[in-house]
Amino acid sequence: MEAVEQAVVAFLETVLHAIHWPGVVAIMALESANIPIPSEVTMPLAGWMLVQDIGLSIGHALLLGGLYGALGCTLGSVASYALGYYGGRPLLERYGRYILVTEHDLTQAEQWFGRWSDWAAFISRLLPIVRTFISFPAGVAKVPLVRFTVLTFAGSFIWCGTLAAAGHWFGSQWELIRTYMRPFDIPIALALLAGLGYYVYRHVKRAQRPITPKRASD
Repeated sequence: MEAVEQAVVAFLETVLHAIHWPGVVAIMALESANIPIPSEVTMPLAGWMLVQDIGLSIGHALLLGGLYGALGCTLGSVASYALGYYGGRPLLERYGRYILVTEHDLTQAEQWFGRWSDWAAFISRLLPIVRTFISFPAGVAKVPLVRFTVLTFAGSFIWCGTLAAAGHWFGSQWELIRTYMRPFDIPIALALLAGLGYYVYRHVKRAQRPITPKRASD
């Protein structure tokens, strides 16, 4: 994993050196469009390379990192949302049974997002792993686009700005941030795996239930 991250770092350094903040927007858009490029690498690197290394303050890192990072996150999230909104449900209705997704599951997801959509859109942007993949199911559930976009930008601004400021603080040792944050990935990944395991178990048990024939009326 560390070897992969080093390759990612080398790629990001090349991109940011070549096109600066537009590179941050592009990379964060890809990260929010279901491509797992860790923002815990991108934003601290930007805070060091594009702010601290040219003599700007940590306040600039917080503001510029938050603004450009959140812009990229929002663009990628809206693209992923649109994919789920316009194509996700028809595909899942047609082929979902092959991955244990039923009409009942889609209805439950819509009800859950209907109740928690604002919190989900905001808080998910502050969580590793989850933040990358939340937009597609939000689109499938047809979460209101305007609120989704505003809350995505707000949560992403906090996340990206904080990471960029941390990169400014650590300077050339910015990679330590990812080292410190990596352990937090583990409980989130385990929680997601546990949820997936329960989801599969529940569907298998439901499929094994005997079908009770309806009694003919007298």
